[in-house]
Amino acid sequence: MADPDSGVFPERTTVTLPDASRRSVITGIGVVAPNGLDTDSWWKATQKGTSGLDRITHFDPERYETQIAGEVTGFKPEDHIDKRLIVQTDRWTWMALAATQMAFDDARFDPEEHDPWTQGVITASSSGGNEFGQKEIQALWEKGPGFVGAYQSIAWFYAATTGQISIKYGMKGPCSVIVSEGTGGLEALAHSRRMLRRNAEIIVSGGCEAPIGPYALTCQMRNGYLSKGSDAAAAYRPFDKAASGYVPGEGGAILLVETAEAAKAREVPQIYGEIAGYGATNDAHHYGAPAPDGQQYARAMRVAMTDAGVGPDDVDAVFADGAGVPEADAVEAAAIKEVFGKRGTEVPVTVPKTMVGRLYAGGASLDVATALFAMRDGVIPPTINLDDPADGCDLNFVTGAGQKADLGTILVAARGYGGFNGALVLRKAD
Repeated sequence: MADPDSGVFPERTTVTLPDASRRSVITGIGVVAPNGLDTDSWWKATQKGTSGLDRITHFDPERYETQIAGEVTGFKPEDHIDKRLIVQTDRWTWMALAATQMAFDDARFDPEEHDPWTQGVITASSSGGNEFGQKEIQALWEKGPGFVGAYQSIAWFYAATTGQISIKYGMKGPCSVIVSEGTGGLEALAHSRRMLRRNAEIIVSGGCEAPIGPYALTCQMRNGYLSKGSDAAAAYRPFDKAASGYVPGEGGAILLVETAEAAKAREVPQIYGEIAGYGATNDAHHYGAPAPDGQQYARAMRVAMTDAGVGPDDVDAVFADGAGVPEADAVEAAAIKEVFGKRGTEVPVTVPKTMVGRLYAGGASLDVATALFAMRDGVIPPTINLDDPADGCDLNFVTGAGQKADLGTILVAARGYGGFNGALVLRKAD
Protein backbone atom coordinates (compact mmCIF):
# COMPACT_ATOMS: atom_id res chain seq x y z
CA MET A 1 0.00 0.00 0.00
CA ALA A 2 1.23 3.48 -0.73
CA ASP A 3 2.61 5.37 2.27
CA PRO A 4 0.11 8.08 3.24
CA ASP A 5 3.02 10.32 4.28
CA SER A 6 4.49 10.13 0.78
CA GLY A 7 1.77 12.38 -0.58
CA VAL A 8 0.50 9.75 -3.01
CA PHE A 9 -2.76 9.65 -1.10
CA PRO A 10 -3.07 13.07 0.57
CA GLU A 11 -4.83 12.94 3.92
CA ARG A 12 -8.44 14.14 3.86
CA THR A 13 -9.07 16.88 6.41
CA THR A 14 -12.06 18.67 4.89
CA VAL A 15 -15.67 18.03 5.84
CA THR A 16 -17.95 17.22 2.92
CA LEU A 17 -21.69 17.81 3.12
CA PRO A 18 -23.96 14.93 2.03
CA ASP A 19 -24.63 14.74 -1.68
CA ALA A 20 -27.78 12.70 -2.41
CA SER A 21 -26.86 12.52 -6.09
CA ARG A 22 -24.00 10.14 -5.24
CA ARG A 23 -25.59 6.76 -5.94
CA SER A 24 -24.56 3.73 -3.87
CA VAL A 25 -24.15 0.47 -5.79
CA ILE A 26 -23.13 -3.03 -4.76
CA THR A 27 -20.30 -4.51 -6.80
CA GLY A 28 -19.05 -7.46 -4.76
CA ILE A 29 -20.73 -10.16 -2.65
CA GLY A 30 -19.21 -12.71 -0.29
CA VAL A 31 -21.29 -15.33 1.51
CA VAL A 32 -20.62 -17.93 4.19
CA ALA A 33 -23.86 -19.71 5.07
CA PRO A 34 -25.26 -22.95 6.51
CA ASN A 35 -26.21 -24.12 3.01
CA GLY A 36 -23.02 -23.00 1.28
CA LEU A 37 -19.41 -22.31 2.28
CA ASP A 38 -18.94 -19.80 -0.52
CA THR A 39 -21.09 -17.51 -2.62
CA ASP A 40 -21.50 -19.81 -5.59
CA SER A 41 -22.43 -22.96 -3.66
CA TRP A 42 -24.79 -20.99 -1.39
CA TRP A 43 -26.64 -19.43 -4.33
CA LYS A 44 -27.04 -22.75 -6.14
CA ALA A 45 -28.43 -24.33 -2.97
CA THR A 46 -30.73 -21.37 -2.32
CA GLN A 47 -32.30 -21.51 -5.76
CA LYS A 48 -33.03 -25.21 -5.23
CA GLY A 49 -34.51 -24.66 -1.78
CA THR A 50 -31.76 -26.70 -0.11
CA SER A 51 -31.80 -26.38 3.66
CA GLY A 52 -28.78 -26.03 5.90
CA LEU A 53 -30.74 -26.67 9.09
CA ASP A 54 -29.91 -29.70 11.21
CA ARG A 55 -29.24 -30.85 14.76
CA ILE A 56 -26.56 -28.83 16.50
CA THR A 57 -23.08 -30.35 16.30
CA HIS A 58 -20.91 -27.55 17.75
CA PHE A 59 -21.69 -29.01 21.18
CA ASP A 60 -24.04 -31.61 22.65
CA PRO A 61 -27.48 -29.92 22.74
CA GLU A 62 -29.23 -32.77 24.56
CA ARG A 63 -30.06 -30.67 27.63
CA TYR A 64 -31.33 -27.71 25.58
CA GLU A 65 -34.91 -27.19 24.47
CA THR A 66 -33.65 -25.84 21.13
CA GLN A 67 -31.59 -28.44 19.29
CA ILE A 68 -31.90 -27.39 15.63
CA ALA A 69 -29.78 -24.65 14.08
CA GLY A 70 -28.22 -23.47 10.86
CA GLU A 71 -24.54 -24.31 11.31
CA VAL A 72 -21.78 -23.55 8.82
CA THR A 73 -20.25 -27.01 8.65
CA GLY A 74 -16.84 -27.62 7.14
CA PHE A 75 -15.62 -24.04 7.50
CA LYS A 76 -11.83 -23.94 7.98
CA PRO A 77 -10.50 -20.55 9.06
CA GLU A 78 -6.94 -21.46 8.06
CA ASP A 79 -8.10 -21.54 4.45
CA HIS A 80 -8.91 -17.83 4.66
CA ILE A 81 -6.81 -16.04 7.28
CA ASP A 82 -3.37 -16.22 8.93
CA LYS A 83 -3.00 -18.60 11.87
CA ARG A 84 -1.72 -15.70 13.97
CA LEU A 85 -5.05 -13.93 13.54
CA ILE A 86 -7.09 -17.07 14.20
CA VAL A 87 -5.97 -17.23 17.85
CA GLN A 88 -6.80 -13.55 18.33
CA THR A 89 -10.34 -13.60 16.94
CA ASP A 90 -13.68 -15.38 17.14
CA ARG A 91 -15.51 -17.54 14.64
CA TRP A 92 -17.87 -14.72 13.56
CA THR A 93 -14.87 -12.62 12.58
CA TRP A 94 -13.28 -15.54 10.72
CA MET A 95 -16.36 -15.91 8.56
CA ALA A 96 -16.60 -12.17 7.93
CA LEU A 97 -12.94 -11.99 6.87
CA ALA A 98 -13.50 -14.91 4.51
CA ALA A 99 -16.62 -13.29 3.05
CA THR A 100 -14.81 -9.96 2.68
CA GLN A 101 -12.10 -11.49 0.52
CA MET A 102 -14.78 -13.23 -1.55
CA ALA A 103 -16.48 -9.86 -2.09
CA PHE A 104 -13.17 -8.28 -3.12
CA ASP A 105 -12.43 -11.09 -5.56
CA ASP A 106 -15.95 -10.85 -6.95
CA ALA A 107 -15.56 -7.11 -7.54
CA ARG A 108 -11.90 -7.39 -8.61
CA PHE A 109 -11.07 -4.87 -5.95
CA ASP A 110 -7.58 -4.41 -4.48
CA PRO A 111 -7.56 -1.99 -1.51
CA GLU A 112 -3.88 -1.21 -2.06
CA GLU A 113 -4.69 0.45 -5.37
CA HIS A 114 -7.02 3.04 -3.83
CA ASP A 115 -6.88 5.95 -1.42
CA PRO A 116 -7.16 4.43 2.08
CA TRP A 117 -9.02 7.48 3.43
CA THR A 118 -11.90 6.88 1.02
CA GLN A 119 -12.35 3.25 2.12
CA GLY A 120 -14.40 2.30 5.16
CA VAL A 121 -15.90 -0.65 7.00
CA ILE A 122 -19.42 -0.65 8.46
CA THR A 123 -20.67 -4.01 9.71
CA ALA A 124 -23.44 -5.21 12.01
CA SER A 125 -23.31 -7.51 15.02
CA SER A 126 -25.82 -8.75 17.54
CA SER A 127 -23.77 -10.68 20.06
CA GLY A 128 -20.08 -10.51 19.13
CA GLY A 129 -17.56 -13.28 19.77
CA ASN A 130 -19.53 -15.90 21.66
CA GLU A 131 -17.26 -18.92 21.25
CA PHE A 132 -14.11 -17.01 22.18
CA GLY A 133 -15.84 -15.41 25.15
CA GLN A 134 -17.16 -18.70 26.49
CA LYS A 135 -13.72 -20.31 26.31
CA GLU A 136 -12.15 -17.47 28.28
CA ILE A 137 -14.95 -17.34 30.85
CA GLN A 138 -14.52 -21.07 31.44
CA ALA A 139 -10.78 -20.49 31.98
CA LEU A 140 -11.60 -17.73 34.46
CA TRP A 141 -14.03 -19.97 36.35
CA GLU A 142 -11.82 -23.06 36.38
CA LYS A 143 -8.32 -21.56 36.80
CA GLY A 144 -8.53 -17.88 37.65
CA PRO A 145 -7.94 -14.50 36.00
CA GLY A 146 -4.31 -15.24 35.18
CA PHE A 147 -5.47 -17.80 32.64
CA VAL A 148 -7.70 -15.44 30.65
CA GLY A 149 -6.03 -14.50 27.36
CA ALA A 150 -5.21 -10.92 26.48
CA TYR A 151 -7.34 -11.09 23.33
CA GLN A 152 -10.54 -11.61 25.33
CA SER A 153 -10.72 -7.82 25.64
CA ILE A 154 -11.20 -7.44 21.88
CA ALA A 155 -12.29 -10.75 20.31
CA TRP A 156 -15.78 -10.74 21.84
CA PHE A 157 -16.42 -7.04 21.16
CA TYR A 158 -19.16 -6.07 18.70
CA ALA A 159 -16.76 -3.91 16.72
CA ALA A 160 -14.06 -6.58 16.43
CA THR A 161 -14.98 -7.59 12.90
CA THR A 162 -15.07 -4.02 11.64
CA GLY A 163 -11.71 -3.37 13.26
CA GLN A 164 -10.04 -6.53 11.94
CA ILE A 165 -11.21 -5.91 8.36
CA SER A 166 -10.02 -2.31 8.58
CA ILE A 167 -6.62 -3.32 9.93
CA LYS A 168 -6.08 -6.16 7.47
CA TYR A 169 -6.81 -4.03 4.43
CA GLY A 170 -5.63 -0.64 5.69
CA MET A 171 -9.00 1.06 5.35
CA LYS A 172 -8.78 4.46 7.05
CA GLY A 173 -12.15 5.94 6.12
CA PRO A 174 -15.39 5.83 8.15
CA CYS A 175 -15.61 2.66 10.24
CA SER A 176 -18.32 1.64 12.67
CA VAL A 177 -20.54 -1.18 13.89
CA ILE A 178 -24.35 -1.32 14.03
CA VAL A 179 -26.05 -3.15 16.89
CA SER A 180 -29.78 -3.45 16.19
CA GLU A 181 -30.24 -7.24 16.12
CA GLY A 182 -32.12 -8.49 13.05
CA THR A 183 -32.22 -5.10 11.31
CA GLY A 184 -28.47 -4.57 11.70
CA GLY A 185 -27.54 -5.84 8.27
CA LEU A 186 -29.88 -3.34 6.62
CA GLU A 187 -28.85 -0.43 8.82
CA ALA A 188 -25.17 -1.12 8.08
CA LEU A 189 -25.87 -0.79 4.37
CA ALA A 190 -27.94 2.34 4.91
CA HIS A 191 -25.16 3.88 6.97
CA SER A 192 -22.71 2.93 4.23
CA ARG A 193 -24.85 4.91 1.80
CA ARG A 194 -24.72 7.90 4.13
CA MET A 195 -20.93 7.79 4.20
CA LEU A 196 -20.72 7.44 0.42
CA ARG A 197 -22.84 10.56 0.11
CA ARG A 198 -20.11 12.40 1.98
CA ASN A 199 -16.51 11.76 0.95
CA ALA A 200 -16.15 7.97 1.07
CA GLU A 201 -15.94 5.99 -2.16
CA ILE A 202 -15.88 2.34 -1.10
CA ILE A 203 -17.39 0.70 2.00
CA VAL A 204 -17.22 -2.91 3.19
CA SER A 205 -20.62 -3.64 4.73
CA GLY A 206 -23.00 -6.38 5.89
CA GLY A 207 -22.60 -8.77 8.77
CA CYS A 208 -21.91 -12.27 10.01
CA GLU A 209 -22.82 -14.04 13.23
CA ALA A 210 -21.71 -17.14 15.15
CA PRO A 211 -24.25 -17.57 17.97
CA ILE A 212 -24.30 -21.38 18.22
CA GLY A 213 -22.70 -22.22 21.57
CA PRO A 214 -23.87 -23.28 25.06
CA TYR A 215 -23.87 -19.81 26.62
CA ALA A 216 -25.06 -18.00 23.49
CA LEU A 217 -27.92 -20.43 22.92
CA THR A 218 -28.95 -20.17 26.57
CA CYS A 219 -29.23 -16.39 26.19
CA GLN A 220 -31.28 -16.71 23.02
CA MET A 221 -33.68 -19.24 24.51
CA ARG A 222 -34.69 -16.78 27.21
CA ASN A 223 -36.69 -14.69 24.73
CA GLY A 224 -39.19 -17.54 24.38
CA TYR A 225 -39.24 -17.36 20.57
CA LEU A 226 -36.92 -20.21 19.62
CA SER A 227 -38.39 -23.38 18.19
CA LYS A 228 -38.34 -26.52 20.31
CA GLY A 229 -38.93 -28.77 17.33
CA SER A 230 -36.62 -31.73 16.86
CA ASP A 231 -37.31 -32.17 13.13
CA ALA A 232 -35.06 -29.94 11.03
CA ALA A 233 -37.64 -29.89 8.24
CA ALA A 234 -40.40 -28.61 10.51
CA ALA A 235 -38.71 -26.55 13.21
CA TYR A 236 -38.82 -23.20 11.41
CA ARG A 237 -42.03 -22.50 9.50
CA PRO A 238 -42.81 -18.78 9.27
CA PHE A 239 -46.39 -17.86 8.32
CA ASP A 240 -47.48 -21.51 8.58
CA LYS A 241 -50.22 -22.78 10.87
CA ALA A 242 -47.60 -25.07 12.41
CA ALA A 243 -45.17 -22.21 13.16
CA SER A 244 -43.68 -22.63 16.63
CA GLY A 245 -40.71 -20.28 16.70
CA TYR A 246 -37.47 -19.82 14.80
CA VAL A 247 -34.12 -21.58 14.78
CA PRO A 248 -30.86 -19.64 15.10
CA GLY A 249 -28.18 -19.71 12.45
CA GLU A 250 -24.65 -18.54 11.79
CA GLY A 251 -22.84 -16.94 8.88
CA GLY A 252 -24.02 -14.05 6.73
CA ALA A 253 -22.89 -11.85 3.88
CA ILE A 254 -20.35 -9.10 3.29
CA LEU A 255 -20.98 -6.68 0.45
CA LEU A 256 -18.77 -4.14 -1.28
CA VAL A 257 -20.66 -0.88 -1.65
CA GLU A 258 -19.25 1.99 -3.67
CA THR A 259 -20.33 5.12 -5.45
CA ALA A 260 -21.51 4.64 -9.01
CA GLU A 261 -18.73 6.99 -10.09
CA ALA A 262 -16.04 4.91 -8.38
CA ALA A 263 -17.47 1.71 -9.85
CA LYS A 264 -17.48 3.21 -13.33
CA ALA A 265 -13.91 4.47 -12.94
CA ARG A 266 -12.76 1.00 -11.86
CA GLU A 267 -14.63 -0.65 -14.75
CA VAL A 268 -16.10 -3.21 -12.34
CA PRO A 269 -17.10 -6.64 -13.64
CA GLN A 270 -20.71 -6.13 -12.53
CA ILE A 271 -23.03 -3.87 -10.61
CA TYR A 272 -25.56 -6.06 -8.81
CA GLY A 273 -27.87 -3.25 -7.86
CA GLU A 274 -28.36 0.10 -6.18
CA ILE A 275 -29.38 0.93 -2.63
CA ALA A 276 -32.33 3.05 -3.69
CA GLY A 277 -34.14 3.68 -0.41
CA TYR A 278 -34.12 2.97 3.30
CA GLY A 279 -36.48 3.38 6.23
CA ALA A 280 -36.09 2.68 9.94
CA THR A 281 -38.47 2.96 12.89
CA ASN A 282 -38.92 1.55 16.37
CA ASP A 283 -42.10 0.19 17.89
CA ALA A 284 -41.40 1.92 21.24
CA HIS A 285 -43.67 -0.75 22.65
CA HIS A 286 -41.80 -3.51 24.51
CA TYR A 287 -38.21 -4.59 25.01
CA GLY A 288 -38.88 -7.90 23.29
CA ALA A 289 -42.33 -8.30 21.76
CA PRO A 290 -43.24 -6.49 18.52
CA ALA A 291 -46.08 -3.97 18.62
CA PRO A 292 -49.33 -5.81 17.85
CA ASP A 293 -50.57 -3.21 15.38
CA GLY A 294 -47.48 -3.34 13.11
CA GLN A 295 -47.82 0.34 12.31
CA GLN A 296 -44.18 1.25 12.79
CA TYR A 297 -43.06 -1.76 10.76
CA ALA A 298 -45.36 -0.67 7.95
CA ARG A 299 -44.09 2.89 8.26
CA ALA A 300 -40.48 1.72 7.83
CA MET A 301 -41.47 0.08 4.54
CA ARG A 302 -43.30 3.19 3.35
CA VAL A 303 -40.38 5.44 4.27
CA ALA A 304 -37.99 3.20 2.31
CA MET A 305 -40.26 3.23 -0.72
CA THR A 306 -40.72 6.99 -0.55
CA ASP A 307 -36.96 7.43 -0.25
CA ALA A 308 -36.55 5.30 -3.37
CA GLY A 309 -39.29 7.13 -5.24
CA VAL A 310 -41.37 4.00 -5.78
CA GLY A 311 -44.93 3.00 -4.99
CA PRO A 312 -46.66 -0.32 -4.28
CA ASP A 313 -47.07 -1.03 -7.99
CA ASP A 314 -43.32 -0.67 -8.61
CA VAL A 315 -42.11 -3.35 -6.20
CA ASP A 316 -41.60 -6.73 -7.86
CA ALA A 317 -41.01 -8.83 -4.73
CA VAL A 318 -40.79 -8.60 -0.94
CA PHE A 319 -38.19 -10.44 1.10
CA ALA A 320 -39.99 -10.71 4.44
CA ASP A 321 -38.60 -10.97 7.96
CA GLY A 322 -40.38 -14.25 8.74
CA ALA A 323 -40.10 -14.52 12.52
CA GLY A 324 -41.70 -17.96 12.66
CA VAL A 325 -43.60 -16.82 15.76
CA PRO A 326 -47.38 -16.88 15.07
CA GLU A 327 -48.16 -13.48 16.59
CA ALA A 328 -45.20 -11.79 14.88
CA ASP A 329 -46.00 -13.44 11.55
CA ALA A 330 -49.57 -12.15 11.72
CA VAL A 331 -48.29 -8.62 12.42
CA GLU A 332 -45.91 -8.78 9.47
CA ALA A 333 -48.57 -10.09 7.08
CA ALA A 334 -50.92 -7.27 8.13
CA ALA A 335 -48.16 -4.68 7.67
CA ILE A 336 -47.36 -5.89 4.16
CA LYS A 337 -51.03 -5.84 3.20
CA GLU A 338 -51.42 -2.34 4.58
CA VAL A 339 -48.38 -1.01 2.69
CA PHE A 340 -49.30 -2.61 -0.63
CA GLY A 341 -53.04 -2.08 -0.48
CA LYS A 342 -54.81 -3.83 -3.35
CA ARG A 343 -51.53 -5.59 -4.22
CA GLY A 344 -51.13 -6.85 -0.66
CA THR A 345 -52.09 -10.39 -1.57
CA GLU A 346 -50.55 -10.24 -5.05
CA VAL A 347 -46.95 -9.04 -4.69
CA PRO A 348 -44.63 -12.08 -4.44
CA VAL A 349 -43.29 -12.63 -0.91
CA THR A 350 -40.48 -14.95 0.11
CA VAL A 351 -38.48 -15.88 3.21
CA PRO A 352 -35.26 -17.53 1.99
CA LYS A 353 -33.86 -17.54 5.52
CA THR A 354 -36.04 -20.63 6.11
CA MET A 355 -33.06 -22.50 4.59
CA VAL A 356 -30.46 -21.13 7.00
CA GLY A 357 -32.26 -19.98 10.15
CA ARG A 358 -32.35 -16.49 11.60
CA LEU A 359 -28.79 -15.17 11.45
CA TYR A 360 -29.55 -12.03 13.46
CA ALA A 361 -27.27 -9.25 12.12
CA GLY A 362 -26.10 -11.58 9.36
CA GLY A 363 -29.64 -12.41 8.25
CA ALA A 364 -30.68 -9.13 6.67
CA SER A 365 -27.39 -8.74 4.80
CA LEU A 366 -27.78 -12.29 3.50
CA ASP A 367 -31.32 -11.42 2.39
CA VAL A 368 -29.90 -8.44 0.49
CA ALA A 369 -27.34 -10.69 -1.20
CA THR A 370 -30.13 -13.10 -2.10
CA ALA A 371 -32.27 -10.30 -3.53
CA LEU A 372 -29.38 -9.03 -5.65
CA PHE A 373 -28.74 -12.45 -7.14
CA ALA A 374 -32.47 -12.87 -7.65
CA MET A 375 -32.54 -9.67 -9.72
CA ARG A 376 -29.47 -10.72 -11.67
CA ASP A 377 -30.81 -14.18 -12.56
CA GLY A 378 -34.53 -13.40 -12.71
CA VAL A 379 -35.60 -15.94 -10.09
CA ILE A 380 -37.24 -15.55 -6.66
CA PRO A 381 -35.88 -18.23 -4.30
CA PRO A 382 -38.52 -20.15 -2.37
CA THR A 383 -39.74 -20.16 1.18
CA ILE A 384 -39.37 -23.75 2.33
CA ASN A 385 -41.51 -25.58 4.92
CA LEU A 386 -44.50 -23.29 4.32
CA ASP A 387 -47.31 -25.69 3.52
CA ASP A 388 -50.45 -24.28 5.13
CA PRO A 389 -50.53 -20.50 5.68
CA ALA A 390 -51.95 -19.38 9.01
CA ASP A 391 -55.11 -17.33 9.23
CA GLY A 392 -54.46 -13.78 8.07
CA CYS A 393 -51.21 -14.78 6.36
CA ASP A 394 -52.83 -14.88 2.93
CA LEU A 395 -49.86 -13.41 1.05
CA ASN A 396 -48.56 -14.49 -2.35
CA PHE A 397 -45.77 -16.67 -0.98
CA VAL A 398 -43.19 -18.23 -3.28
CA THR A 399 -42.95 -21.84 -2.14
CA GLY A 400 -41.70 -25.13 -3.52
CA ALA A 401 -39.21 -24.25 -6.26
CA GLY A 402 -37.81 -20.86 -7.25
CA GLN A 403 -40.12 -18.69 -9.32
CA LYS A 404 -38.99 -17.03 -12.56
CA ALA A 405 -39.67 -13.29 -12.55
CA ASP A 406 -38.53 -10.05 -14.07
CA LEU A 407 -37.18 -8.25 -11.04
CA GLY A 408 -36.26 -4.58 -11.17
CA THR A 409 -37.15 -3.44 -7.64
CA ILE A 410 -37.14 -5.49 -4.44
CA LEU A 411 -38.11 -4.53 -0.89
CA VAL A 412 -36.15 -6.28 1.88
CA ALA A 413 -37.72 -5.98 5.33
CA ALA A 414 -36.36 -6.91 8.75
CA ARG A 415 -37.17 -6.65 12.43
CA GLY A 416 -34.91 -6.78 15.45
CA TYR A 417 -35.43 -7.74 19.06
CA GLY A 418 -36.20 -4.53 20.91
CA GLY A 419 -38.71 -3.11 18.44
CA PHE A 420 -36.32 -2.30 15.59
CA ASN A 421 -37.85 -2.13 12.12
CA GLY A 422 -35.98 -1.67 8.88
CA ALA A 423 -36.66 -1.80 5.15
CA LEU A 424 -34.32 -1.44 2.18
CA VAL A 425 -35.26 -0.91 -1.47
CA LEU A 426 -32.90 -2.40 -4.03
CA ARG A 427 -32.99 -1.35 -7.66
CA LYS A 428 -31.50 -3.38 -10.48
CA ALA A 429 -28.45 -1.87 -12.14
CA ASP A 430 -29.12 0.23 -15.22
